[in-house]
Amino acid sequence: MYLEPVFNVEIFLNRIEQLSMNQKIFVGVDGCSAGWFAVILAVGGEKSCEWEVELFAEFSLLVNFLEKQYEGADFLILIDIPIGLKDGGSGERLSDLEARKILRTRKSSIFPVPCREAVYAESYEKACKLNKGLAGKSISKQAWNIIPKIRDVDSFLIENEIYREKVTEVAPEICFQALTGFPMEYSKKSIYGFLERIKALRDFCKSTDEIVKAAISKYRRKEVAKDDILDALAAAITAKFGSEEGFEYVPGKPETDIKGLKIQMVYYTPKLGKVKFKS
Repeated sequence: MYLEPVFNVEIFLNRIEQLSMNQKIFVGVDGCSAGWFAVILAVGGEKSCEWEVELFAEFSLLVNFLEKQYEGADFLILIDIPIGLKDGGSGERLSDLEARKILRTRKSSIFPVPCREAVYAESYEKACKLNKGLAGKSISKQAWNIIPKIRDVDSFLIENEIYREKVTEVAPEICFQALTGFPMEYSKKSIYGFLERIKALRDFCKSTDEIVKAAISKYRRKEVAKDDILDALAAAITAKFGSEEGFEYVPGKPETDIKGLKIQMVYYTPKLGKVKFKS
């Protein structure tokens, strides 16, 4: 006699919950013209790895997406944006000073971060005046152009303390240098810079070409530039391998700003003699 298998909904839901709890989500995020571009690597209990690329207008929307899409899973976000701001008169962030020493030939990619008072100024002129009076120097247009994104992440982490250990700052140029063992030779905006960076990422992620192609097809260049894609993927790879094998920190002992935010970057250096895991 044939008996149909009984489907137990409770057991099925418990199994799904267990799988979610065993899943680790590694997210690399880079600011782009349309907001925040993210590469998401979802690693299961048996080291299986799935990926997706997404675009968010605000940082909070990215976090909401992760909470809903990967409910119960543990996630880590590495993002290319200053986290933790010095108050006026307290000098430059140690993380930026040390990052420039690490990068040497590409140190110009680490620009001086405005003080907290200037970041929340109403205009570029007021921000320059505040920063010059409190920190002794004006603000570049490059810095001013990303201030809305600095505010976005800063305000989110101030209001949502539970996420502070899940969101950490990275500098993509340090990530690339650490992964390859040498600084990138060409500007990331050039074709040669794109090719040398994508080559570096292929050594750590077998889906690199597929991820980049998907992002290029899904979004327009005026929304997400090619270098944004590579920077976000480098951050995601750094999050994954750093979590598994250990991060390096810039500086070794973090500063803490007046809002309680940690001022520290992370990167990952491959261990000598260790076989690289292809995600």
